[in-house]
Amino acid sequence: MWSYFVTNQTLAKLEIWNNSDSYENKVYMLPKHLDQKVAKLYLKRLSVELEELNKDQADYIGVKFKGTYKPRY
Repeated sequence: MWSYFVTNQTLAKLEIWNNSDSYENKVYMLPKHLDQKVAKLYLKRLSVELEELNKDQADYIGVKFKGTYKPRY
């Protein structure tokens, strides 16, 4: 887990460095797309295979076919 947090911190620093004009001097959450990228890489490193829902599965459980399935934060 430590490597996961360090990777998130590094990506956050790179995001702020590369796009400093987009950020004021305040606290931000890591953009969701970067958090998900790190999570996918971390799971791959642990030899976990992620499966994506197909349209029928998404319809059955009442979520969007593409995208994340947890609430926004």
